[in-house]
Amino acid sequence: MKIVIADTSHSKYAEIICETIAESASVRGTGIAKRTPEYIATKMKNGNAVIALDGDIFAGFCYIEAWGHGKFVANSGLIVHPKYRGKGLAKQIKHIVFKHSREKYPNSKVFSITTGLAVMKLNSDLGYKPVTFSELTDDQSFWKGCQTCKNYDVLTRTKQTMCLCTGMLYDPNLKATKTDNKKIKEKVFKRLKRIKEALYLKKNKK
Repeated sequence: MKIVIADTSHSKYAEIICETIAESASVRGTGIAKRTPEYIATKMKNGNAVIALDGDIFAGFCYIEAWGHGKFVANSGLIVHPKYRGKGLAKQIKHIVFKHSREKYPNSKVFSITTGLAVMKLNSDLGYKPVTFSELTDDQSFWKGCQTCKNYDVLTRTKQTMCLCTGMLYDPNLKATKTDNKKIKEKVFKRLKRIKEALYLKKNKK
């Protein structure tokens, strides 16, 4: 297994990456901002993506997006192919794409919005903290990307202040103490519990 910074030679995997992301969201019953193979290929061309390969077989992926003229960056589209799940690959990809983001955009705040419980745990381990949406980018190009998510109506009803996703932020200018990290993880796990309950209720209303 190798995890590398993607380039144009990996564009042939763009379609299966999009399919795997969409299928995963469908199975979880959560929303997701859809991306096209062309969009993914552009990220690879610009050196803003990380891909995991088992020989020539696609295993995992994540890409970087810059917003607000580089003031914020996001690690998006983290996905592991079903055949390679449960082996710690997502954590490896997350750490590599986060490191790549910090090297390429050293002064940028790194943020995430997700309903994925595993992603929230990974973010917390890297030093992200839960925040309100007001602390994230105000670049409307980012929020327009949520239009393809089935929960977009929640975002619009709350005037872009909240949704089922949890907002998380890593600020390179803030150094967290062990006590801070403990409080952050406690807050994350409380949020995870609320999301689980909300998704359970939503599923049983159908």
